[in-house]
Amino acid sequence: MTTVYLDRTTETRQKIESRNAHIGIVGMGYVGLPLALLFSEQHFKVTGFDIDPEKVETLNRSGSYIVRIPGTEIQSAQRSGFIATADYGQIAQMDVVIICVPTPLNDHHEPDLSYITSTVNSIAPLLKEGQLIILESTTYPGTTEEVVVPLLEQGNPGSLRVARDEESTGFYVAFSPEREDPGNNTVERRNIPKVVGGCGPVALSLASAVYATIFNRTVPVSSPAAAEMVKLLENIYRCVNIALVNELKQLCMRMGIDIFEIIDAAKTKPFGFQAFYPGPGLGGHCIPIDPFYLSWKAREFDFHSQFIELAGQVNLDMPYFVVENIMKAMSERGKALHGSRVLILGMAYKRDIDDLRESPSLTIIELLKTYGAEVEYNDPFFPFIGRGRKYALNMTNTPLNRLPEFDCVVIVTDHSEYDYAWIAENAQLVIDTRNATKGIEALNIVRC
Repeated sequence: MTTVYLDRTTETRQKIESRNAHIGIVGMGYVGLPLALLFSEQHFKVTGFDIDPEKVETLNRSGSYIVRIPGTEIQSAQRSGFIATADYGQIAQMDVVIICVPTPLNDHHEPDLSYITSTVNSIAPLLKEGQLIILESTTYPGTTEEVVVPLLEQGNPGSLRVARDEESTGFYVAFSPEREDPGNNTVERRNIPKVVGGCGPVALSLASAVYATIFNRTVPVSSPAAAEMVKLLENIYRCVNIALVNELKQLCMRMGIDIFEIIDAAKTKPFGFQAFYPGPGLGGHCIPIDPFYLSWKAREFDFHSQFIELAGQVNLDMPYFVVENIMKAMSERGKALHGSRVLILGMAYKRDIDDLRESPSLTIIELLKTYGAEVEYNDPFFPFIGRGRKYALNMTNTPLNRLPEFDCVVIVTDHSEYDYAWIAENAQLVIDTRNATKGIEALNIVRC
């Protein structure tokens, strides 16, 4: 090992431990911004990178575009040196760069790594020796080693390579999956253990040291691929169990049994059962997407992940099930869906958050529109909805005082702010996909 390299590596470690490392976080969304605030709380100098100039401008004037993060937290971070920028040229000044960009699916339900590759291509020419690059974006096992590392090595003008042991020179690479749970206020972020996998023992040690400054526990695993698989297992576990109760809900409806009563009784068992609840479909960045990431990668190994793919498909089909039940309920009341006015309550993918990603509400709206319904929505977190899943919706929030005007009201997201007794009393027909009207007995309520 060269003396210069030893000094630079030791310097990086010392900077981390003394909170003097300059942390760069690429992607100021639902994962990157909370992470930036955690580092700022520990008095690291943090630079947040984002290609969206509106986000950058909002953050630099101490504003926030995420409901659960007040502007006061941004102000506090700024006192520790936090700034936001769209200038990726500043990457060269960072000691640690953490990538938190989206990894959606394309129209064929295949992984879309374009955000990762474009970010890595921007970083590569600016790499310096001893720098630590960490990917947090949810992806399939192998992405870090098979996509990120080659792009970083090919794209830097100094011909730097990934340092995989103490005898190597270059930069370090690791993967650490995000474990954000929007809307969960019961677990402090720093109490969520942080899984880390590195390209070699030194990268693992450095990445673990970085996260140990802001999380109470780190969980090292053998490789980036292992860490990538951990994330998929966590989310596919939820996907499969939600698919199970979604399918059981459909069976219970045919049998005249209340699935929620069944789940509530079953969860009294003190072992061997964890309660999952049915709904109108899955949303968020991870759970609806991860099964398809893994099944796509599995084909490379001549493996067909039938069970996992089936669970993903069951959940994808739930918005169609909801629309079928809307049509049936309206038909039983002598109304056709075509030409009827339908109000969707709740656009977020889960209760009390401002996150629209993969929300089943978007699919339900688009389906209703294809059947000729006139659709509007109400959600306290979204004054305007632009892009849907397949096309631009360009819809504005409808005030709840107009609720009686609609032929049908569909509860898709059970926000705490809603007065469900009032909704049931004033709506002509209520389709409840979340059991939000539990305990309310009314002839105009249909639960599905």
